[in-house]
Amino acid sequence: MIEFRLPALGSDMDEGRLIQWLVQPGDAVRKGQVIAVVDTAKAAIDVECWNDGVVHQLVTETGQTVPVGTVMALLRAPGEAAPAAARAPIGPATPTAVAATPSPAVAETTRQRVSPAARQRATELGLDLAGVAGTGPAGAVTREDVERAAAQRPKAAAPAPPADRATEMRRSIAAAMSRSKREIPHYYLSEAVPMRKALDWLRAANVQRPVTARLLPAALLLKAVAVAAREVAEMNGFYVDGSFRPGGAVHIGVAISLRQGGLIAPALHDVGTRSVHEVMRGLADLVQRGRAGSLRSSEMSDPTITVTNLGEQSVDSVFGVIYPPQVALVGFGRIAERPWVEDGRLTVMPVLTASLSADHRVSDGHRGARFLARLSDALQRPEAL
Repeated sequence: MIEFRLPALGSDMDEGRLIQWLVQPGDAVRKGQVIAVVDTAKAAIDVECWNDGVVHQLVTETGQTVPVGTVMALLRAPGEAAPAAARAPIGPATPTAVAATPSPAVAETTRQRVSPAARQRATELGLDLAGVAGTGPAGAVTREDVERAAAQRPKAAAPAPPADRATEMRRSIAAAMSRSKREIPHYYLSEAVPMRKALDWLRAANVQRPVTARLLPAALLLKAVAVAAREVAEMNGFYVDGSFRPGGAVHIGVAISLRQGGLIAPALHDVGTRSVHEVMRGLADLVQRGRAGSLRSSEMSDPTITVTNLGEQSVDSVFGVIYPPQVALVGFGRIAERPWVEDGRLTVMPVLTASLSADHRVSDGHRGARFLARLSDALQRPEAL
């Protein structure tokens, strides 16, 4: 019997509330299939199954809050026969909390395209999604669609406002960052990176592209981080149980600010094997879904190194706090024209400050400097990215 457990959907997550099961006992499931929607302090997340199998028993009930690692369901492996008697539920003896029975508003017979944030908001507002028209990608119902539909109902039908998610998120972030500074011996490095070649290459690449499909410097920055992380492997992975575990691929956590406040850092997968064009498309999609609350559990749990880019905020440099159990974070400031010596002559150069926050238990300043040097070198040859 396979135990489906609540995964940690970020370093700051201790528990989650089950919003909805998308499967029933007897359903066949495959690895990577979304089978549940779980609410965290930051967002409602589509949770994927990690095995092929058949659903035998749903242990956690809708509306129940359970700790990370709790068995939420039991699956039979392919070819495994059903046991003669139902197995007793597995999980904490006393659940952390049990919410009031949610409104049946979000039940679906044929699966309607609904973002997790919209599904959760519909539950909070007691709104029947069947009558809501979607305006999101492929006709998906978004949080904005739900709130628009709820606003059109008679005022008397509107429920009391929900708890302040922004406040919960700030508390969650504070707990994770406090843990990081308490447990991880950070060291910090920075390097000024000339960006003329990278910007010239971007201008040439964008000449024939429509405005909506143009490449941004962020795509080159992510590719350069992946190049450096492959060469200096101590920056790409996790510190778990007293030792470093290198990442099998470069999954870059992208810090995304949310409209309601706070931030999340979901993973852009396999950046090292994607072209710059694919990275740009993936980044745009990740930011859109992150702000709409349509992320998957693998995107929240997979980052092997995180990047925060505050260039759009006119910040010259940023020295971030590492997201445990990761061991490094890269920060980028704005690209600004500065005096620069090139070939013995003083000139004006567009320059970017790249910073590194790294875990001294895994690497040292020499390796950190090597990482930044490789990142800078990659940006001098953008055509090779």
